[in-house]
Parts: sequence; structure tokens; C-alpha cells
Amino acid sequence: MAKTRTTLTIDEDVLRAVKVRAARTGKGDGEVIEEALRQHLGLDLLDRLWARNDLGEHEAMSLAVEAQHASRRRKR
Repeated sequence: MAKTRTTLTIDEDVLRAVKVRAARTGKGDGEVIEEALRQHLGLDLLDRLWARNDLGEHEAMSLAVEAQHASRRRKR
């Protein structure tokens, strides 16, 4: 996965907690922040679901389109 360098401003207490977690787990600050963001955004769940799925790309796309159409019908 491609990585992009960025700069952000965060609360000092949050950064301190990141550094503590990183030290306790032997990870870098960036890894801890990325894991937290992935979890908060639900990306970790999507990764786990994709890892367990045994559908081919065509089957997965068909299911996704079917779900999208069903969702649109319910909204009307």
C-alpha cells in the first residue's frame, strides 16, 4: 500500500497517548495513528471482510450493485 507523508496538528495529550502506545507495542507513532484511524473509519472491518471472502471480483461486484439497487428502492 502506498504511503503519503502528511503534517497534522493534534492535542498534546493525544500525541502523548500515541507515543505511550507505540512504546508499549513496539510500533512507530505513525503505525499507531494509522491503526486508530483505520479502526475509527471502519477500514479494519472492511479489510477483515475482504480477507475472508471467497467471491471472485465479478461475483462481488454483482452483489454490491444488487445491494445498491435494493438500498435505492427502499429510500423511495
